[in-house]
Amino acid sequence: MKALILVDLQNDFCQGGALEVKEGNMVIPIANQLMEQFDLVVATQDWHPANHGSFAANLMWSKPGQIVELDGLQQMLWPIHCVQDSFGALFVKDLNTEKITKVFPKGTDPKIDSYSGFFDNGHRKSTGLSEYLKDKGVKEVYVLGLATDYCVKFTTLDAITEGFKTYLVEDACRGVNIQEDDSKNAIKAMEEAGASIIHSSDILTAV
Repeated sequence: MKALILVDLQNDFCQGGALEVKEGNMVIPIANQLMEQFDLVVATQDWHPANHGSFAANLMWSKPGQIVELDGLQQMLWPIHCVQDSFGALFVKDLNTEKITKVFPKGTDPKIDSYSGFFDNGHRKSTGLSEYLKDKGVKEVYVLGLATDYCVKFTTLDAITEGFKTYLVEDACRGVNIQEDDSKNAIKAMEEAGASIIHSSDILTAV
């Protein structure tokens, strides 16, 4: 069985959001098209408490982009984003959420961030995504969303580690690109780890 994983298609990562990813909204219509081709669609959702340790505003004299230590792990500081129950944490209104079978919140522990939809950044706790997919008999996963160089990358790498045949839908992703080549390097890392890099048309024309 195949599953489509939608990574963090939320207001704060799209146009006008607190952590806007350039061209992030362009992913939404592709996601809507692809969802029609899958029996199982799951989504990850950044769901931070307001006191999350990755928010620069919560650390005196800090600003986004700085690297600090958070509960024993290196942590990039970010603007406040995707706070639980806020507008920014909601899925973009143009996303066809009726096709989503289950949502997996992440980043809920203020002491540790969670880029991957499978685990927190220290692999200390599972979100339950892997167990859910395996219970459903899923063997192959297709990953898309925001952002290529962070949450998409680590979700994809964990999917591979968890034993799923993993595809990255490259045109349905956009990156933060703090450094110019961050997304390019992330895609290379995913491919080297075993992900197949495909285009949405590879799925849509195969139907």
